[in-house]
Amino acid sequence: MARVVHEQNVPKRVVHVIGNGDGAPLYLRKPRKGLKLACNQIQFEVPEKWATVMVDFKMMDSLMRYHNGDRSNGLSISGNWVLGYRPKRWMEAKPGFHMAKSNQIREFYTDLPQYTYDRSKGEDMGMGYTNWNCGHMATHYAANRLRAEEIHLYGFDSVFDFNMNSFTDLVLESDRGLMNSQRLSSNWRPIWEHMFKEWPEVKFVFHHTHDKFKIKTQSNVACITYPKSERQLDRPEDVDFDQLGTTE
Repeated sequence: MARVVHEQNVPKRVVHVIGNGDGAPLYLRKPRKGLKLACNQIQFEVPEKWATVMVDFKMMDSLMRYHNGDRSNGLSISGNWVLGYRPKRWMEAKPGFHMAKSNQIREFYTDLPQYTYDRSKGEDMGMGYTNWNCGHMATHYAANRLRAEEIHLYGFDSVFDFNMNSFTDLVLESDRGLMNSQRLSSNWRPIWEHMFKEWPEVKFVFHHTHDKFKIKTQSNVACITYPKSERQLDRPEDVDFDQLGTTE
């Protein structure tokens, strides 16, 4: 007789996306079940991570420097990679490096939602890829490719505060001046709002030290909060999503 599996007994497909912000170590507060995606160069090793997601030329340049023996100015990122449109172009222009790293590349993910750029303002897909940061792409990839039912996000401090600190920026030069300050309010934050609407069946669970979102959220968005003073030490109890507060 065939075994009947009831829907409520089927485990959720959970993906954890670890960003570069100050709150990323909240991921370490307890064991996490599910697939793990890291964004660029994160602060700590993630055993059994599914892939590292990268969207920028600067990451490719640093990886190639390391590969070519420049250990002081390059980075080495272990495990599998999911690369965006710009890294794809980089690899096409550097076929030797592409071949050397082909065993690490899971895929090139070049899907770009139309809400990343505004045609009425004269913006095109090129501007869309500029607005589409690594956290956006990793989260969209989790929903679209990995078919996540629940996505947990750590180190996305700019969704809550005017805080664009990035661990990757400690090892790679990056623009965090006026231009990116404008992108935060005009582009980066609104993209999250569009993504929540694009995937209404997906539960987006942010992890932070408070739950005062600086973006509009809806019923599929929630936040698990942690004491700021004990960010990496406490191990909160499992939280039922249905019991979490949401901000309309």
